Amino acid sequence: MEYVSHSVTETESIGAQLGETLRPGTVLAYRGDLGMGKTAFTRGLARGLGVRGRVTSPTFTIVNEYPGVIPLFHFDMYRLGSSDELFDIGWEDYLARGGVCAVEWSERVSDALPPDTVWVEIRRHPQGDDWRIISITGGSNP
Repeated sequence: MEYVSHSVTETESIGAQLGETLRPGTVLAYRGDLGMGKTAFTRGLARGLGVRGRVTSPTFTIVNEYPGVIPLFHFDMYRLGSSDELFDIGWEDYLARGGVCAVEWSERVSDALPPDTVWVEIRRHPQGDDWRIISITGGSNP
């Protein structure tokens, strides 16, 4: 599926729509440059999963956990050097906990992602600085 977002609010809304369709155990792998809206998308995703409260980027903590109808584990792999470091922080435990794992900078740990990963690519739209093209592929979800 491909969407065009014209604002941060629309990016969050697209994330919420996806969140409403996901099952426990789903892994989402984000691709996109700095400032493309990955955290905004995740705020909406959290809302769609029934998470309440503030969602922030886990850049300095590596992972933020959010309880909800389906828990959300939001990872930022920007500071990791390899998937070995991901396993050191308990990746397999997170996968087994029955939540949704949303992984920013997933290309750094792509060899650790399951085959049914849902890929979310966010890139700038040529017609506007605030516009984004959001492509969602893979997995057994939309």
